Amino acid sequence: MPNLAEISLTKLKKMKTLAFDVYGTLINPQSIVLEVEKFDAQKAVCLVDIWRSKQLEYTFRRGLMKQYANFGQCTREALDFACLQTEVKLNDTQKKQLIDAYQYLPAFGEVKESLTELKEDGHRLFAFSNGTKNAVETVLKNAGILGFFEGIVSVDGIKTFKPNPAVYQHLIDTTKTERSQTWLISGNSFDVIGAVNFGLKAAWIKRNPSILLDPWGIEPTETISSLGELKSCIKK
Repeated sequence: MPNLAEISLTKLKKMKTLAFDVYGTLINPQSIVLEVEKFDAQKAVCLVDIWRSKQLEYTFRRGLMKQYANFGQCTREALDFACLQTEVKLNDTQKKQLIDAYQYLPAFGEVKESLTELKEDGHRLFAFSNGTKNAVETVLKNAGILGFFEGIVSVDGIKTFKPNPAVYQHLIDTTKTERSQTWLISGNSFDVIGAVNFGLKAAWIKRNPSILLDPWGIEPTETISSLGELKSCIKK
């Protein structure tokens, strides 16, 4: 019969550190379309697509240029570009209203149940984001899921962005875990590729079947269609 030390070691080996990307993984950024429709219903979807694309592009460019500005500034500048590109005329008050709405984005439908199961299984859960700690804490609290997480790991601590390898090292250093016991969970393929390249396991949440993975020869450890499938994947 195994002793208590053996049982504890077995339990420790099964326990994983799960680092969840926030926007596009836990939180649905596309719901901002409803807010944009209040100002221009016809161009709302187009504006939001450009806004999200530029938001990420600006983080990549600032990371390469070593000209860090936090995710909030990248978001504001991306909105300015999206308005110019779509010719949607918003004043400063209206733009602020849209930026503020980012704090109240909802979680995807399966998130609460999935996080509950993972927490009950004894895994360590962290939010891991390009956003600042305060911004991430606010959006998770408003979405009703902040309490599931042991902590928030923000790139703001090292002043650069995913998928810089330094960001994933920052995750390991902050959570004090081994690479072999750490999973990144993300709906963003660039984040998954960055994590696997660094040496982490990664689950790609491919909610849209039409989205393609970049053909770089770097594959996710697991590809799932919703967070509800993660529990069985990390047991393998």
